[in-house]
Amino acid sequence: MKDNARLPVAVIGSGNIGTDLMIKILRHAKHLQMNAMVGIDAASDGLARAARLNVPTTAGGIDGLVAMPEFKDIRIAFDATSAGAHRRHAEILGQQGVIVIDLTPAAIGPYVVPVVNLAEHLDAPNINMVTCGGQATIPIVRAVSRVTSVHYAEIVASIASRSAGPGTRANIDEFTETTSRAIESVGGAAVGKAIIVLNPAEPPLMMRDTVYCLTDDSASRDEIEASVQLMVQEVAGYVPGYRLKQAVQFDRVAIPPQFAGRIAGDFGLKVSVFIEVEGAAHYLPSYAGNLDIMTSAAVRAGEQIAALRLAA
Repeated sequence: MKDNARLPVAVIGSGNIGTDLMIKILRHAKHLQMNAMVGIDAASDGLARAARLNVPTTAGGIDGLVAMPEFKDIRIAFDATSAGAHRRHAEILGQQGVIVIDLTPAAIGPYVVPVVNLAEHLDAPNINMVTCGGQATIPIVRAVSRVTSVHYAEIVASIASRSAGPGTRANIDEFTETTSRAIESVGGAAVGKAIIVLNPAEPPLMMRDTVYCLTDDSASRDEIEASVQLMVQEVAGYVPGYRLKQAVQFDRVAIPPQFAGRIAGDFGLKVSVFIEVEGAAHYLPSYAGNLDIMTSAAVRAGEQIAALRLAA
């Protein structure tokens, strides 16, 4: 692979997430080359910015992308639209052999959280980036589950109301369902639950995530804390504003009735982890860490997929 080798990509969706994604690729990607920015609103700021940055654009949606002369070179497409739109996009792009990185809750492809399981899905034709809450909290659940069994994991993602655009608001149900499933299948919890809170506070507050895990009372607190600290460092490697807000908390609790018989003894260990995510402010404000972590995770996935293809 040449040092300057890059794989041509398209970003579908000229809203906040798609525009931030484009800027990240242009500024920081080593193996990705922006070849097309796709929208459906010719007056969108995302398409205007792309044009100013000399990125080819279309306001014709997926059909417009396929009609572009640049499309023949596209190898990866990032979909930052909606779960409903993605289903059609995935079908069309799949027929053309384009790898799809899905930032919607459609979940056609496997759930991927880069630090947890990207290596297992580098050859997948379509991968799903779960949700902002999933990207922020599933690494923590996995950090605990690689030390001890997690019988139940609950995450609460609190984001600034201002950072929740129409796409986020329209997909609230998909958010909770997708994140809950991924807490189990990727994070390793036996049972997962996700809650999202749109915080209306002014000035807007940064994204805060709380992760609760119920484990065996015999689990090593020192090993859990070390595992969490290591995982936080790994996520911060591609999301610099990702950090622990305070020390990991441990509480010995009585086993809830629904878990009786599934956990040895009468008591379990409740692990509480508090995360803050500050955005890089490439395009979005710094309080929109919920959007920044999605685009950062998508770029990380795209970079590793591209590196593998370019090395072949």
